Amino acid sequence: MKSDLARELYKTWRNQTRKNKGTAREETREKIDDPKSMKDLLADLVDRRDWQQGIAEGTLFTEWKSVVGDEIAQHATPITLVDGLLTIQTTSSAWATQMKLISTQLLQTISGSAPGALVEQIEVIGPLAPSWKKGIRTIKNARGPRDTYG
Repeated sequence: MKSDLARELYKTWRNQTRKNKGTAREETREKIDDPKSMKDLLADLVDRRDWQQGIAEGTLFTEWKSVVGDEIAQHATPITLVDGLLTIQTTSSAWATQMKLISTQLLQTISGSAPGALVEQIEVIGPLAPSWKKGIRTIKNARGPRDTYG
C-alpha cells in the first residue's frame, strides 16, 4: 500500500515527539548580541526538522532538466516520488520504452546529481489516452461510442 504525503508527515511528527519525550522540554534562551545570518538560521531549521531528504527530492523536481539533460527533459517529466518510487510521464509511448531501457543508468545519474533524494525505482508511464466521454448525456460505466456498434 502506497502512503501519501500526509501520512509521511504524520510519521515524522510522531517519531520526533517520541524522541523529545525523553529529553527535558526546558529550552533556555541564550542572549544573542549579534544576529545570525539567514543561511545559518535556515540550515539550523532544516537540521532540527529533519528536512534534508524532502529538500533533496524537491530539488530533483526543480532541477530535472540539468539532471537528465535537455532532450530527455523535453519528453519526460517527473510526476511523483513516494517511498523511493519515482514516477515519470513521457510524451509518447516510444519515449516510455526508451526511458524503461535506460532506467538503471538514470538511477545512477539521479543518485550522483541529487544526493539525499531517495530514489530506488523508476516507473515510466506513457501519455494519457484521450477521453471518449463527450457531452452531457453519457452513461456511467459504459464503454463510450463503441456501445452502439453492436
